[in-house]
Amino acid sequence: MSCDAISLSAFLWLAAASSAASPSAPVAIAAPTPVAGEPLFVDIVGRAGRLKAQTEAFSKANLDGDLSQLPGFPAYETAIGELSDLDMKGHVLLAARGTDGDLKCILKGISQDLSVKLKALEAAPDAKARLQAVKELTYLLRDNVEVITSPPAPPA
Repeated sequence: MSCDAISLSAFLWLAAASSAASPSAPVAIAAPTPVAGEPLFVDIVGRAGRLKAQTEAFSKANLDGDLSQLPGFPAYETAIGELSDLDMKGHVLLAARGTDGDLKCILKGISQDLSVKLKALEAAPDAKARLQAVKELTYLLRDNVEVITSPPAPPA
């Protein structure tokens, strides 16, 4: 059981015990604060969106040849690395705040997966395998945008 679940259970138990003495006192659980408007997260969303569009363009290109011949591919590799670094920075920031939510963990996972998916694209032996790797990068970049822009859910 996670620390959050234990804390929430204890909070609810204590709230229930104290409400026995005062039945009209409501118990309020605050929803997590959204981070989508903070500069770091705005930057992550913008970069991930642009890289997703570029990745989708690669899926329509000829993937038979050397990847470095794709328009903008060397800069794309660099941009993927920079986005990975920003995702990890977001993870560290949320961890420093004491945020023990899903977003912190998801950002760390995306940060790690970006380089793995890029390496898979670079190592793919043929156009079919490269197309599959491009699709997986597209999904990951879409997720990078959506996890930040989706409103946070209150703790369960």
